[in-house]
Amino acid sequence: MARNEFLDLLKSEIKRIDDSHTAKRGEMIIDGYTSDANPKAIIGSKKYTVFNSNDYLGLRHHPKLKQTEAEASEKFGTGPGAVRFISGTLRVHKELESEIAKFHSRDDAIVFSSAFAANLATLFCLTKGQSKVSLVNSDVLVVSDELNHRSIIDGIRLANLAPEQKAIFKHLNYGDLDRVLSENVGKFARVVLVTDGVFSMLGELQNIAKINTIIKKYDAKYSQGILLVVDDCHGVGACGKTGRGCEEIFNSKADLLIGTLGKAFGADGGYVTGSQVLIDYLRESAATYIYSNSISPGTAGAALAAITLLKHTEGKALLKKLEENVTYFKEKVKVAHLELAADSAHPIQPLLIGDGERTKKLKSAMFKEGFLITNINYPIVPQKRDEIRVQISATHTFEEIDLLVKYFKTQFGK
Repeated sequence: MARNEFLDLLKSEIKRIDDSHTAKRGEMIIDGYTSDANPKAIIGSKKYTVFNSNDYLGLRHHPKLKQTEAEASEKFGTGPGAVRFISGTLRVHKELESEIAKFHSRDDAIVFSSAFAANLATLFCLTKGQSKVSLVNSDVLVVSDELNHRSIIDGIRLANLAPEQKAIFKHLNYGDLDRVLSENVGKFARVVLVTDGVFSMLGELQNIAKINTIIKKYDAKYSQGILLVVDDCHGVGACGKTGRGCEEIFNSKADLLIGTLGKAFGADGGYVTGSQVLIDYLRESAATYIYSNSISPGTAGAALAAITLLKHTEGKALLKKLEENVTYFKEKVKVAHLELAADSAHPIQPLLIGDGERTKKLKSAMFKEGFLITNINYPIVPQKRDEIRVQISATHTFEEIDLLVKYFKTQFGK
């Protein structure tokens, strides 16, 4: 059959990936979790301490979230039934969007099936449009940090812009961003400037205040201005005194903030929040919202419970404990004479190894000792910057952190 030629091409590509030892489809299967205060993953008959989860506050196992999830499922069913413009919007989704907007002090918010879908839609919609006057595609320049997440990269690709409409500034280099905006004055009507808030490989933070200072310098020089889009999926709920992420840390805001309910909030789904006109435009234009089911009612209920919890005493205590755990881990790593790949104040703590094979062996050795950690290798990180990405949670104990660092030190000595 003719299609066999194509299938042979796919087999060849799969073999190439397998031979390069970068395959991702052989992920471990977790059979469940213990009922501890910091639940351990159960794999087969063994329990593992989890140090590779985005669940920074430990909320996905929280009794209140589980209870609220069950109550919402009982009331609205297990799924949304259809997309919202066809079968209607469930009250729990509207309540969630309202609480997200309040949490971020915005006019409104829109919930997507994932933050990846939110990024794709947002970047496509801000660079496309039906009007040949105000939203013409050729008048738009997209400016992106060189280490932005894959969902941002794919969102820019989806926009199908000409090469001259895409610019990249050096990672966290505000002088280079200034150069890009200066060189393109007079060439475009509108700029969409997009960046991660927290960069997930190293836990580095984008200084939104510095970016907004540069935007203010050039905004009036573009007839439609400069829109700042920040994907702060790893920041919201994980950093800032009240968990508002990079905007809170730098006391500065984006025009559109993209977040997730699937990391610190312990649920699932993505969202965009901003001014009413921008959110209304996305509701009318975002294909991954209009033509795709929303998150389940139960998930929306759990996310609502998480936002409510974070605003009150228990949430503040979890944020404080998370900060203490990060500080404690860094101190222990320093005492053990281990090296971090970046000076991160975020729960993402990258342990520098510098060799791909060594990171894989270290991950396997730590697995045997009962720890789940993740190795990050080239090309995800630069050559010789291979790392073990440790992710700290508010539910980790000092004793668990002590054991982790102890076994790291033991393995390094071998």
